Amino acid sequence: MFISAIPLVKMVTKDKIIEVALKLFLQNGVKTITISRIVKELHTSKRTIYNHFTDKTELLKACLADYHARVRKENEGGIEAASNAIEAMGHMHQRIVYRASQTNPNFFNDILHYYPGLLQDSYKNTGNFAHAELQMLGEWGIEDGLFIKDLDIEVTSKTVLALLEMLKDTNRFPVSEFSKERLTFGIMIPYLRGVCTTKGMEVLKQQEELFKILL
Repeated sequence: MFISAIPLVKMVTKDKIIEVALKLFLQNGVKTITISRIVKELHTSKRTIYNHFTDKTELLKACLADYHARVRKENEGGIEAASNAIEAMGHMHQRIVYRASQTNPNFFNDILHYYPGLLQDSYKNTGNFAHAELQMLGEWGIEDGLFIKDLDIEVTSKTVLALLEMLKDTNRFPVSEFSKERLTFGIMIPYLRGVCTTKGMEVLKQQEELFKILL
């Protein structure tokens, strides 16, 4: 009886390709991960990949869309579970730092360098959700009397996003010298104190545990 020596090619779905490719990109960066490497991980063929994506750039776009959708869902969950705006910000902060700890810095660096504009476009396509969420939290905090009434929410939300990005900047703050907890209490907490009312300061003091990094 003749048995074919040709290996069976495993058929995979578009969603599975995105799942595996995103995992590889996050772990190793984008530049070093080729279509061949993704094919090997999936135990499939290049034809399967190209049936769904014209090239690596299109696949990366799909991965970023999936990534931002996950982050948005996590943020919304943290906001819904919180009893006030400061607690919600604490939950968001925890997730941001955790994701940073699980992601190869080359992931974002490679996209910015080799695929200029792709990251920003993906974020815009998801409605600039982080900015919108922080604006909502600013309004919530003012309504509850936690943040000062004359707070410029537009400026504040963009500033908080910039500060959160600084927490992930390992070039400016080498991991060997600056722990995430040190950065949090040197960057985020002082800024939040500046926008809090007396009532807000009391709540922030109670919620400071949320801003401690427990990885």
